[in-house]
Amino acid sequence: MRIEAVDFFYLAMPQVTTAADGSQDALVVRVSAGGLTGWGECEASPLVSMAAFVTPMSHGACRPVSASVLGHEVNGPDDIRAMAARIAYDSMDLLQAPHTWSGIEMALWDLLGRARGEPAWRLLGQAQAFPKTPYASVLFGADAQETLQRARAIRAQGFRAAKFGWAPFGDSLQGDEDQLAAAREGLGADGILLIDAGQIFGADVEAAAQRLPAMERARVTWFEEPFAAGALSAYAALAARSGSVGVAGGEAAHDRDMALHLIDHGAVRFIQIDCGRIGGLGPAREVAQYAAARGVTYVNHTFTSNLALSASLQPYVGLEDHRICEYPTGLSALAQELTVTRIAPDANGLIHAPDAPGLGVEVNEATLERYRVPVEIRVGGRVILSA
Repeated sequence: MRIEAVDFFYLAMPQVTTAADGSQDALVVRVSAGGLTGWGECEASPLVSMAAFVTPMSHGACRPVSASVLGHEVNGPDDIRAMAARIAYDSMDLLQAPHTWSGIEMALWDLLGRARGEPAWRLLGQAQAFPKTPYASVLFGADAQETLQRARAIRAQGFRAAKFGWAPFGDSLQGDEDQLAAAREGLGADGILLIDAGQIFGADVEAAAQRLPAMERARVTWFEEPFAAGALSAYAALAARSGSVGVAGGEAAHDRDMALHLIDHGAVRFIQIDCGRIGGLGPAREVAQYAAARGVTYVNHTFTSNLALSASLQPYVGLEDHRICEYPTGLSALAQELTVTRIAPDANGLIHAPDAPGLGVEVNEATLERYRVPVEIRVGGRVILSA
């Protein structure tokens, strides 16, 4: 099958705010080849990602992503890996290229799975798909009382685990201690409590470490992204002091090696990978295997639609002991309506990756039109992208 077209859909809510809610807009990708289509979703600035696909070549190591994709054959996993290698080399100076490629790569696995009648996870070399325990992924409330109410609501919905993240966490030590206590109270004594600091401490190990005693009292399972993505020494220093609280990170990795460095040099206990950033399902699968061999728990990262959720599950459903998975709640209408398919907890509160071909998710094309923002990119008066 030869790749005939790659189409982008820039979607956005009527109003996009500064809230740390990645579901307010989306970049959906459709790839066409051999009379079939596959769907993917990039996790990065949509307009910049679209530009990376069509930008004119600056030099041999700064070529558009389209040059490595359009017209090329996709008949098996090796063809997808070959495209990834071309982009890594020919677009090495185009920093948005991995994010653009992530959505395309995702769509190629979807397309290949549909062509072969197999789910993507099986094409990635996994014989069986094990269920996962979903954690409700939400933002902290504006104050401890609001967080308490959110935690109670999550537990009432049947979730055993929840992650609270981002502002106002990090504003003050007392405020954070109150937030942690509220989250634990609302979730219940047996709930799995996870905390996401949203990189608020930069590389300040002491500031992050001040929160550890309260986290231990609240029986927090992991302390996610306390530092900037590349602050490996800070991650390792905190990990050496974190006691029962595991340090987690990895969602910002936009290639396999960034994730492996966080494991090897950042000493994280949980490696969290976003298929919409790291380059798709292939490198995510490699990280999952690497982590499993080193006793590090692999966790998916996703905060958008069920399309992205399904993609995030594919690389590690075959790892039985890596049981926890992110399950976004409180999504925008755009993200909720993007797919006809719904991945929901079963009667036991567990999540299952779709067993249908490809990603096993059907996109609601009416939603594409409802939230679509028209885009046109011109260079020298010539239109190089119209979407």
